Amino acid sequence: MERRSIGAGALSVGAIGLGCMPMSWAYAPSRRSGQESLAAVHTALDLGSNLLDTADVYGPYTNELLLGRVLRERRSEAFVSAKGGLRAGEQHVVADGRPGYMRRACDASLRRLRTDVIDLYQLHRVDPEVPVEETWGAMAELVAAGKVRALGFCALGAGAGPGAGRRGDRAYGTTLRHLERAQQVFPVSAVQAELSVWSPQAAWQLLPWCAARGVGFLAAMPLGSGFLTGTLTPGEGFESQDVRARHPRFTAEAMASNQVLVAQLRRVARRHGPEVTAAQVALAWVLAQGPQVVPVPGADRAHWAAENAGAAQVRLTAGDLAEIASLPGVVGAWD
Repeated sequence: MERRSIGAGALSVGAIGLGCMPMSWAYAPSRRSGQESLAAVHTALDLGSNLLDTADVYGPYTNELLLGRVLRERRSEAFVSAKGGLRAGEQHVVADGRPGYMRRACDASLRRLRTDVIDLYQLHRVDPEVPVEETWGAMAELVAAGKVRALGFCALGAGAGPGAGRRGDRAYGTTLRHLERAQQVFPVSAVQAELSVWSPQAAWQLLPWCAARGVGFLAAMPLGSGFLTGTLTPGEGFESQDVRARHPRFTAEAMASNQVLVAQLRRVARRHGPEVTAAQVALAWVLAQGPQVVPVPGADRAHWAAENAGAAQVRLTAGDLAEIASLPGVVGAWD
């Protein structure tokens, strides 16, 4: 698989990563299977998708424990991307950026992952009660202690938040200010945010910031939480604990209206061969946004991990990209 570099330290990873959240959190609880998830991780590593993206809050904790079973055998083949800075409560999560908490969270993640170093440790959310410089300074100490190799910053979901502008200006303004402040304390190696055909806002503001500074970009939810794969049926519904059950883009009406996006991805896919899928075209679009971009699609089955990895071989033409750019805006937004 093609390799891409993250940050000024030139950390090398496969062009397609593996998002591990669906294995333990957020989506369809009835579909979770430890053995199936383990097979997906092994398949991803076999095919060069070596960036494994996890967080302590996924589960909580069970996702890191699951990955630890793989890392015990294949640590040298994996690039471990973990996150801290969120605490899980009964029905919600709370940001906690206190230096002492970040140090304890990192140590606990290391134990669960069965490793002595995390390749990329990301601040999952900024704590509004703690200056970002204090949180980031504590994370920098983890690098100095040899527990972490590089630091990343998450801005997940900002593009779809309340009041998000058409070009994401208001949504990412606060994130950019936090990034500038953090950068004064210790280098930011990667930024993670949602980026996909139906959520392109990060490409207009966050990506230029990253490109100008040699910062990597991890594209979260590059398959639109599964919608861009074309495997979801409008009106089929979701389990009550599935986050999509409450998302405006996943109502039956919105999903029906947004089928035009999937139809166009399928048309492009057919031009690239009978085996190419809509999901692979969606991932190829993300790859085409810049050489520092690494899509991190979630997958909890081996065949999906394999299909996602295959997207690294799809090269979209200028005509393909223009067609995708001309698609109508997505129906259903938080604001």
